[in-house]
Amino acid sequence: MRFGEALGFSFQALRQNPVRSMLTGLGMMIGTASVILVVTISLTSQHYILEQIEGVGSNMIFASYEAGSQQSTAEVQADFVKSGDMQAVRDQLPGRVLAVTGIESNFDEIFINGKRERLLVIGSDEYYKPVRNLVVLSGRFMDSGDVSLRVKVAMLTEKLAKRLFGSTQDAVGRTMKIHGLQFTVIGTFKEKVESFGQSELNAETVLIPISVQQYFVRVERIDPMYVQVRSPQEVEPVTVQVTQILQSRHRAGANYKVENLAGILNAAKQIASILSLVLILVSFIALAISGIGIMNIMLVTVTERTREIGVRMAVGASRREILTQFLTEAILISLTGGSVGIVVGMALPLSVSLFVDNIHIPISMWSVGIAFSVSSLVGLVFGMLPASRASKLNPTEALRYE
Repeated sequence: MRFGEALGFSFQALRQNPVRSMLTGLGMMIGTASVILVVTISLTSQHYILEQIEGVGSNMIFASYEAGSQQSTAEVQADFVKSGDMQAVRDQLPGRVLAVTGIESNFDEIFINGKRERLLVIGSDEYYKPVRNLVVLSGRFMDSGDVSLRVKVAMLTEKLAKRLFGSTQDAVGRTMKIHGLQFTVIGTFKEKVESFGQSELNAETVLIPISVQQYFVRVERIDPMYVQVRSPQEVEPVTVQVTQILQSRHRAGANYKVENLAGILNAAKQIASILSLVLILVSFIALAISGIGIMNIMLVTVTERTREIGVRMAVGASRREILTQFLTEAILISLTGGSVGIVVGMALPLSVSLFVDNIHIPISMWSVGIAFSVSSLVGLVFGMLPASRASKLNPTEALRYE
């Protein structure tokens, strides 16, 4: 029996029980689609998590005064990170850092809708926007001239601008009182990646030049200082150098907390990889269950077609030909269900882009290839037992079977 004949007989046998064949293939379709969907979900989750961390600043170092030995208040205040420390990092690491900035913060009370509310006021400079990945929604961001000339300008977060002036566009050019002085709103902004209140920025924050902010604080204290490193490979060595610069500029015994997000980024990658492995194993279990379903159905089919097998053997069919036919049927069911599962598994993620904008869901061609290969292997492995059982039937006993 040629392969074409075995394939023809298989199609004919499957058409005789279309509902059974369809339900058997449905299990394989679900299993195959689950492999692709699970890998797609895993890749999308991993991409999203890493994008969020990198959006906050994977190349970013943040430093602040932590503690020191017991000394006078004046000595402790002298240990705080100062503007001079930021300039020292810029001067000593010019080729290794892209930008150095920092913030000074305090609170002020302003009237919003007739109620006095306490708002966070942050002072920074023109480097704050690129280092913290801020997005300007309307107007402009402060520049070096605003900082050096101590211009009384302010920027508002999106939520605060809407509460005060109705919209981000209407906020630009308006004035508001901060610490009793009139400030002109020059722009509105938001974080490119939402930090959910875990950074110095909250939903309602006012940003002003740090040179102006220093008029409203008793003691200069940069907390934190941000250093944007040129490449990820230099994050660790620059972290050490920033620590050394701070310690060299302050008294012995002062401790500084200098950290980066490299450890968090690596941990997230490891967690995402482990999660992907677990999900793939679960999907393979689903494929194995589908294979067991194929094996059970084929065993039932062999029992139902025992007399047919006896007739074929009586007219000259060899055991190998019987084995080939039933094995072909099992593989055909598996491949058909697997092919439909691949189409479904790819169509669902691709259809998301039709309903949601600016979302990219990566589909791994490796997962498609693996799913197709595994579906073929499942049909071969789990179809072998029924096919072997059919080929070993005694022709005489098979003819007597009713």
